[in-house]
This record gives sequence, C-alpha cells and structure tokens, in this order.
Amino acid sequence: MKTLQIVTTAYRCNVEEQDDPVLWIIQAMRGAGANAHVLLEAGAVNYAARGQDASGLSFGGRAQTQPARIEEDIRRLIAKGAEVYAVEDDVAARGLERADLVDGVRGVSRAGLPGLFSAYDRIWRW
Repeated sequence: MKTLQIVTTAYRCNVEEQDDPVLWIIQAMRGAGANAHVLLEAGAVNYAARGQDASGLSFGGRAQTQPARIEEDIRRLIAKGAEVYAVEDDVAARGLERADLVDGVRGVSRAGLPGLFSAYDRIWRW
C-alpha cells in the first residue's frame, strides 16, 4: 500500500533529539519495505530548504552535540525512492523560492492536493 505522510509541525523534538522523529520513522518504515512518501506543509516546508545548519545550538552552557541534519534526512529519503512534496503556497508564504529547496523535492499547489491524495491508499497526518 502506498502511504503519504503529511508533516505539518516543523522542528519537533530537535532540541532533545538529533532528528525529527517523523522523518526518522518514515526512513525506518521505508527501510522495512513500506511504500511511504512525504508531504511537507505549513511550517514543515522549511525542512525542504537548503543550507540548514543547527550546529552551535546551545542553551545556557549546554550544547546540542548531535544537532538535527534535516536537509540530509530529506536527501536520504529522496535517495531511497521516497516522493517528497512541499505545498508551494506554504513555501512562498515563508519567503522561499523553488531554487531554495533541496533537489528532488516536488512542489504541489494547495488546489492540487486532492489529486495528489487520490494517488495514495493511505494518508497519515503527523
């Protein structure tokens, strides 16, 4: 079954963890043979932006020694055959342009979502 994972909330648990738990579980599911794909919407479209670097993140005297590498996670998903989409309207609302996004991320308009959804057997929203 083909599953679309909709990710809306960005940077969930990135202070405590070295990755976003939703992107991590999608990678693990694909590794186990699941036909899982990703739609980034709202604030999560920022995950598709190139050049993110969370190294140097610290709170008081405590440094995050294993910072999230979201861009690498997105690239890995695409390399493993996952379709990764970003809602174009949300990308534009955040001042990003197509050239700012990781290669392989596909744009979809908000009006085009019903058509995209129809290509999947299951849709999960995180």
